[in-house]
Amino acid sequence: MIYKIDDVAKACGLTKRTIRYYEEIGVMPSPQRTDGGTRLYSQDDIDYLKKVVRAKEVLGFSLQELHAYVATADALNEQRFDYQQTTEVKERIDTLTRMEATLDGQLQLLEQKLQSIHAVQQELEELRGRVKTGIETLKSRAGQNNGNEGT
Repeated sequence: MIYKIDDVAKACGLTKRTIRYYEEIGVMPSPQRTDGGTRLYSQDDIDYLKKVVRAKEVLGFSLQELHAYVATADALNEQRFDYQQTTEVKERIDTLTRMEATLDGQLQLLEQKLQSIHAVQQELEELRGRVKTGIETLKSRAGQNNGNEGT
């Protein structure tokens, strides 16, 4: 089935402008077009965009990180295809070795993102601890002042 950009935008929760921008910066490949220039998308294009949206929203990727993530995913898909196309053991080992390196790169990107998230989390937990200490200190002072007012 073929979809127009309006359908894709609704299915992915994006604006048409965002989809065009993702195409322009290379986050997603350009779709087929009619002779009149209308973009025509497949279900694969929609699925691909949903992965991009998930990486951006759930993983909190910047556009630069998103571009690297997508490029790595594309490389992995090509390597899977290469693996399926050969029966030679050495070629399969070489392909699997490249796939492992690609996955290592993708996992490293995720690890960097997790470290950043943990750093922010730690900062917030430390701030929360200082706030709690401040509350306790102020409550303690207020209790002392209330006790002194009666004398």
